[in-house]
Amino acid sequence: MDTQSQSPWPEPITAAAKRVLVVDDDRDIRELLVELLEGEGYQVSSAENGEQALLKARLHHPNLILLDLMMPVMSGWRFRAEQAREPSIAGVPVVVISAYANDLDVEAFIPKPFPIEDVLEAVHRFAA
Repeated sequence: MDTQSQSPWPEPITAAAKRVLVVDDDRDIRELLVELLEGEGYQVSSAENGEQALLKARLHHPNLILLDLMMPVMSGWRFRAEQAREPSIAGVPVVVISAYANDLDVEAFIPKPFPIEDVLEAVHRFAA
């Protein structure tokens, strides 16, 4: 099997493509955001809970994390606490996309249900 096909990141569209990690336990939302952002030229990986997100963030150092709050295994709140303790990923910007009120120190909060334009604006702004 080709080792590149095992990578969670698709082939780069351009050398300047930025990596975004989408973290949401809702499969439909994850797939929608992945498809949307790949269409915009981003390299996108996804996780269905905070525990998976920590592993992927440690390995791949995304430029931005889109984070749901209410998830099984590890919530978005706990993910942020763990992220803050790890110097290698502590500085990765986070945009929370959640139906629950945000009380975290993050770059932006987008309430669910979300307008696609708001997500794109936040990603373009914070995926430096």
